[in-house]
Amino acid sequence: MTDDNATKQEQPTEQFAPAHGVAAEIRVIFDALRVSGERFALAWAGVSLVAVIGATAYAQIRLNAWNQPFYDALARKDISGVGRELIVFAYIACALLILNVAQTWLSQMTRLKLREGLTQDLFVQWLSPRRCFLVTRLGEIGSNPDQRIHADAQRLAEVSTDLGVGLLQATLLLVSFVGVLWGLSAGVSFGIFGASVVIPGYMVWAALLYAAVASLASWAVGRPLVALGAERYARESELRFALMRINDHCEGIAVNRGEDAELQRLRGEFGRLLEILRQLVRSTTNLTWVTAGYGWFTIVAPIIVAAPAYFAGNLTFGALLMAVGAFTQVQQSLRWFVDNAGIIADWRATLYRVASFRQALLDIDRQAEGTGQISTVLTSENALAVENLNIASPAGVSTLSEPHLMVAPGEHVLIVGDPGSGKTLLFRTMAGLWGAGDGAIHLPREGSVAFVSKQPYIPEFSLRGVLAYPRSSDAFSDENYKAALARVGLDHLTSFLDRVTRWDKELTDSEQQALAFARLLLYRPRFVIVDEAISSLSSDARRAVFDVFENELADAALIYISDPKGQDKFFQRVLRLNVSPVHEGAKSHAGDVG
Repeated sequence: MTDDNATKQEQPTEQFAPAHGVAAEIRVIFDALRVSGERFALAWAGVSLVAVIGATAYAQIRLNAWNQPFYDALARKDISGVGRELIVFAYIACALLILNVAQTWLSQMTRLKLREGLTQDLFVQWLSPRRCFLVTRLGEIGSNPDQRIHADAQRLAEVSTDLGVGLLQATLLLVSFVGVLWGLSAGVSFGIFGASVVIPGYMVWAALLYAAVASLASWAVGRPLVALGAERYARESELRFALMRINDHCEGIAVNRGEDAELQRLRGEFGRLLEILRQLVRSTTNLTWVTAGYGWFTIVAPIIVAAPAYFAGNLTFGALLMAVGAFTQVQQSLRWFVDNAGIIADWRATLYRVASFRQALLDIDRQAEGTGQISTVLTSENALAVENLNIASPAGVSTLSEPHLMVAPGEHVLIVGDPGSGKTLLFRTMAGLWGAGDGAIHLPREGSVAFVSKQPYIPEFSLRGVLAYPRSSDAFSDENYKAALARVGLDHLTSFLDRVTRWDKELTDSEQQALAFARLLLYRPRFVIVDEAISSLSSDARRAVFDVFENELADAALIYISDPKGQDKFFQRVLRLNVSPVHEGAKSHAGDVG
């Protein structure tokens, strides 16, 4: 395994055990909200919604009861009675309008606070030390975290609020109108084989049976939408990632005339997405047969059910319309699942993606504490030590030529290794990002060690912010910034300290790497560990960096990890990194999260 391909080949299969089942996934999300700063606002919004929805249910009962005197007055042609009932209707309608507006506002605020609390928690969990790097090695669960944190969390917050409010409203209306419907159907008798049979609350039982049949049919037909929805979101994120990658590397693609190759790759990603979308279209269409058919039959179902009581003389015309309204409310409450079968499937898919991602982030730390791990210890000693280090990877076990390495401030140590020897893994191990293997690394107190990777990270800040990263841009003076830039041969950038741009697009690879060494002049660490970064500098910049370590950073230790070509008289000690193959049975352990 070459170091250039290390990232790809280090990817193991998914190692964590995700939360299975709706209850476990809801508990993961609840835990995130329980520690959120928005928990009190969410609790207040939830209590207020219950109160408003309860008041709305009561107002709708009053509105349904209003039907009987109003339509009876119409049947009697009682103009004054109709007028009185219209005034009553105006009061009820005004109350319902106020309650509907309040419910809309509270629902929107609940959406907002739910998304805020969930997203803020995912930010914290994802950007805890090492996690954003380690989660990328968990296979599918760690791919495209931006999709899970942004789009999936947003969708989960919105759908959870809508479903929660709808379910609460349907439940309260069901409880409220079942009593009304039971009373209206009391005493109605049916003639069966010449006998008179009374079925207490028969309209309630008819509504329950009607809704149960439709719900079971909807679940049976709509169940595939859960898995298809999760797969759809994964494919959407992969397509978006492919588009972002092309946009970031458009110059290299154009120079190499690679447009056709990238076009074919995009068509492949889009084709995989379209296949899932076609399956979703088929499943949604099948579900529509059930939900739409149920909806059309519902127009006449209440009248058919209430007709026996009306024809038997137990109900007036106004009472018939009141019974129809109550039956409609009951069956609408019971058909909540039918109407929301597709949305529930979508909610279930996003719930799994967000909950499993958060659980994976939490599990990483526990897995890192398992057996067979390299220990990294922060000590008060002013020295860096490596003891009996054996780094396990799919390619083998990497070891240093000296099992006991002690580096004091001011020393310059070179560690060389052939391609595939695990140089990048050694760097990641010393940085605490890789733990498979055994041995120990003793680092001096936190903050006195700096790591320079072979691929510099250039955040989208001002140049001042790039140099100060991760500190605030006002942590150093203008003179400090300008002196650091000039010292590594970047004095032509001193007039652009406050310019915000994509510096990773503006600067050459050598200039980007030089910025990382300029940053060392600002931070003044006591120990610097570098992964092949000096080799990518221009000859002038390389001489400048060595000169910096002989003057401004003369008291700092430099550990440089490179290939054999990196040997230089500048270094006082040279160690070798060797790799020995492992048998197949050990490879699975080598891929464990460190």
